[in-house]
Amino acid sequence: MTGLTQEPLLLRVARGGIAERPPVWMMRQAGRYMKVYRDLREKYPSFRERSENADIAIEISLQPWRAFEPDGVIMFSDILTPLPGIGIPFEIVESKGPMIDSPIRSAEQIDRLNSLDPETSLPFIKTILQSLRSEVGGRATVLGFVGAPWTLAAYAVEGKSSKNYSVIKGMAFSQPEMLHRLLSKLADAIAVYVRYQIDCGAQIVQLFDSWAGQLCPQDFETFALPYQQQIVRQVKQTHPDTPLILLASGSAGILERMKKSGVDIISVDWTVDMADARARLGRDMMVQGNLDPGVLFGSQPFIRDRILETVRKAGKEGHILNLGHGVLPGTPEENVGFFFETAKQLDQLATAL
Repeated sequence: MTGLTQEPLLLRVARGGIAERPPVWMMRQAGRYMKVYRDLREKYPSFRERSENADIAIEISLQPWRAFEPDGVIMFSDILTPLPGIGIPFEIVESKGPMIDSPIRSAEQIDRLNSLDPETSLPFIKTILQSLRSEVGGRATVLGFVGAPWTLAAYAVEGKSSKNYSVIKGMAFSQPEMLHRLLSKLADAIAVYVRYQIDCGAQIVQLFDSWAGQLCPQDFETFALPYQQQIVRQVKQTHPDTPLILLASGSAGILERMKKSGVDIISVDWTVDMADARARLGRDMMVQGNLDPGVLFGSQPFIRDRILETVRKAGKEGHILNLGHGVLPGTPEENVGFFFETAKQLDQLATAL
């Protein structure tokens, strides 16, 4: 067996190993803040073409790798990508986001949903992940990602992005049995999709339950947590050594409950002080985060100070440096570069911590 030191840094730390500095990557690492991405978007205006055409998605995934060499390279895709494979077609409309023409509003619609066969419905995923593994070699960890059931259900039931989630909450509070059937079907499909991503080359998979923070703690435990657990349980049965990360936006009130999901790493957003998050979660739980993406609009000395503060509060073990959410459009590219440069010098800056 080869030594853990031959694993890429991010994977080594995500599996509980010790490292000279925290590994670093960014959510929404590829995207609108990069000129090369905006130029490519002009040529391919359809988001689904960009994310489902393997050659284009590979190129976009590698744009930040070539520019900044982060410790993690995440495939360019979307959390809704597997939905057509189970019978929920969607489109992504520029400036409006995802649109589902026939939102799920009835038990009959739920009963008609298929089980997911990713080999058939998502063949481009294998090409993307295998190519990324080949391109970065052992110099970085390749990440896959999926949407968690509550968040996918929110899109499927609302039919689009929402500010108040009134339709799905109305279903949750008046027809809970129907919603639970939908959530369980989604959990089974996403577990299949996670395993498929791992088999295709993903070394870590992040679960985005982006809208779970819209639930009160009681409802999180009813409608989000059990289905996160359902995915983790199924994935760990077949792929016990693949680290799983869980993110929920606005998670300050549910951190301890997120830990119950069974994932290996909790992604902490910037509404929680990192020292408080570590105290609440316990040192046995690894954490990711948690710079405010807005920090990258600040001066470089300010960015450096915030990085140092975050790493100091996170401690020397079990921390992956990241933003608390995705990098924002309009973020200066040179500041993203400075973020990565500073992060990769943290072993030399140890005396400042």
